[in-house]
Amino acid sequence: MSDSISALVVKGALALLVAFSVVTWTLIVVKGLQVFRAARKDERLKRALGESSLLPDEDLLRAQDGPTARVARVGVSAWESVKPKANEGGLEVSLDILERGLKRQVQKERRLSESGLAILGSIGTTSPFVGLFGTVWGIMHALKRISGAGSASLDVVAGPIGEALVATGIGIAVAVPAVLAYNFFVRRLKVQSADLEDFANWLVGVALEDRLSAQRERFEHERVVAKISDARGAAPLREARV
Repeated sequence: MSDSISALVVKGALALLVAFSVVTWTLIVVKGLQVFRAARKDERLKRALGESSLLPDEDLLRAQDGPTARVARVGVSAWESVKPKANEGGLEVSLDILERGLKRQVQKERRLSESGLAILGSIGTTSPFVGLFGTVWGIMHALKRISGAGSASLDVVAGPIGEALVATGIGIAVAVPAVLAYNFFVRRLKVQSADLEDFANWLVGVALEDRLSAQRERFEHERVVAKISDARGAAPLREARV
């Protein structure tokens, strides 16, 4: 194989590693901003809700953004649509519809947060091998040159071999930040998913309490109406006795 082809293969490996590095740092910046903005928006929603144990208001949720706010909007909208059925006795079906809607939205948020992680993981896994490939090819090329020169002194060997090892060093340098970033974002994804699931469970509990409160109010109203009806019915009897 000619020297030009061997040099082209090594340069191609190095160019691929440079492209990997650009993609890695671009994803790190983009995903970092995504995580920061999502955390800030979720914190803003938490402050807006406060310590309330009532179902979040739809107008308040429309003014918010972020993963938790989107889950809340889906949950509140689903509950408002099935609430009449729950009040008529179809509580289990209504809760099932609510839980399914929340689960779908949590999965959507998870897929959104997962975007780009497969690329980071792939770069972190393959970069050392690309660098090693460039090094092996470079060493083969260097050994051929040394053989052609007919000398194996340190001065002749050190230069070409050192140049070939650069590819391995670059491959490792590209892989390390990709792997670290991948592990960080995967951990953050797990925490976010757990928080969204906890919020969805809280929302289901609040919806159930909302239904029970409405039921208690209805029973109280019926009891008051019954008392008033009894009082009105008893009044003519007293007048008749008099």
